[in-house]
Amino acid sequence: MSDYAKDVLVSADWVEDHLEHFESDDDDYRLVEVDVDTELYDESHAPGAVGWNWETDLQDQVERDILEKEDFEALLGSHGISEDTTVVLYGDNANWFAAYTYWQFKYYGHDDVKLLDGGRDYWVENDYPLTDEEPDFSEVEYEASGPRESIRAYRDDVENAVDKGLPLVDVRSPEEFSGEVLAPPGLQETAQRGGHIPGASNVSWAAVTNDDGTFKTAEEIEDLYAEEGIEGDGTVVAYCRIGERSSVAWFALHELVGYDDAINYDGSWTEWGNLVGAPIEKGE
Repeated sequence: MSDYAKDVLVSADWVEDHLEHFESDDDDYRLVEVDVDTELYDESHAPGAVGWNWETDLQDQVERDILEKEDFEALLGSHGISEDTTVVLYGDNANWFAAYTYWQFKYYGHDDVKLLDGGRDYWVENDYPLTDEEPDFSEVEYEASGPRESIRAYRDDVENAVDKGLPLVDVRSPEEFSGEVLAPPGLQETAQRGGHIPGASNVSWAAVTNDDGTFKTAEEIEDLYAEEGIEGDGTVVAYCRIGERSSVAWFALHELVGYDDAINYDGSWTEWGNLVGAPIEKGE
């Protein structure tokens, strides 16, 4: 592993070596697969892994927002996760939704959480163990210590960043960034207007990962953002369309490189692109 700022990644080999712990009803370890839906999980998953649907399990079903604190507590407790549990997250799309879940765990104060480097695709493509059996763990009480607002950006924070010329990282595709399209192919269009937040740099979420979905070294990630003038000496705001791809960039900046002032704008373009009067730019 690279010399990352924080010990927040585990390898597929490490997970395989600890499968006995993940399959145990003891709440010391939990493995969680997070996908945009649970079809992949239902077909097969790592032994002992719990399956969460990003849209229905980790989003408020009335407001387009993260879970309320009590709902987050109920979700974790229902799967046998306590405040002291070591939680390892992984998922599809090179950990898009797992990274978002990681960020939500940190927001609500759960420190002992890690990502499986490479995510679901790496696990499957490299022939690690799979099963279709779903675990049933004993429920526990969970009490969150958060929220920790220091890692979350709201509309006011973004407006302040625009006014002060603070760096913003738009991790969407060049076509989304320019305003040519509103969403990736096949996904729902969630904004009225296309384009990007004024002053934002377009650095794809995928730029921080290798071809196999594993993260690049801390040095490579640091150099990548330094080319855009982002060197960790102030606030940097990451955003995308709905907050999941930007969570990958936030994870790379905040956790792997160690830029403590990196924040994730989970409202992202779904909010900004629908705001009346909010400034936007089009083109490259």
